[in-house]
Amino acid sequence: MENVLVSCLTRLLSKDKQLYEHCLRVGNMAKRIAPYLDFDDQQTRKFVIGCCIHDVGKMLLPDDILNKSAPLNEEEWKVMRLHPLLGTQLILREGMLEQDIVDIVRFHHERWDGQGYPFGISGDKIPPMARMCSIMDAFDSMISDRPYRQGMSIQEAKEELWRHIGTQFDLLYVERFLHLPEDLSSALGQ
Repeated sequence: MENVLVSCLTRLLSKDKQLYEHCLRVGNMAKRIAPYLDFDDQQTRKFVIGCCIHDVGKMLLPDDILNKSAPLNEEEWKVMRLHPLLGTQLILREGMLEQDIVDIVRFHHERWDGQGYPFGISGDKIPPMARMCSIMDAFDSMISDRPYRQGMSIQEAKEELWRHIGTQFDLLYVERFLHLPEDLSSALGQ
């Protein structure tokens, strides 16, 4: 497990420092949140590793799409939506055998209402760790500056998560995320 993590993170860093840092922040959130999800040590380890490499498929995308300084057009989004599948193929080739980790990479862009990608699955069909990763992935993306927009405040991002309960996100996990102790909640935005 750890050898795949190190290999993926090393390759992410050499491809795109911002992407690498995003993955580390999501992994750090996973580590901080796991005790509030009642995960045992093994589940926590898988959750953290999966969150650290959730976007590994993006390093296989063309640089002009990955580094575009404006919103993506429809054709570029079609390519971007391939990254969960590309990441899954990559980690399987690297020897990742842990299903929970593979599921995080494969399903972190699925939505509660079935409008996500790459499979359009919904609700409880989305593995729980992938559902939680999607919340942290979205939260970090919202509070991070992009070349084409300023990041939101932590409070604005929390309100946005709340607005998308039942469509993009699972109520249970958003509530757990939003009801973390204030000191932990604030630390997640750093």
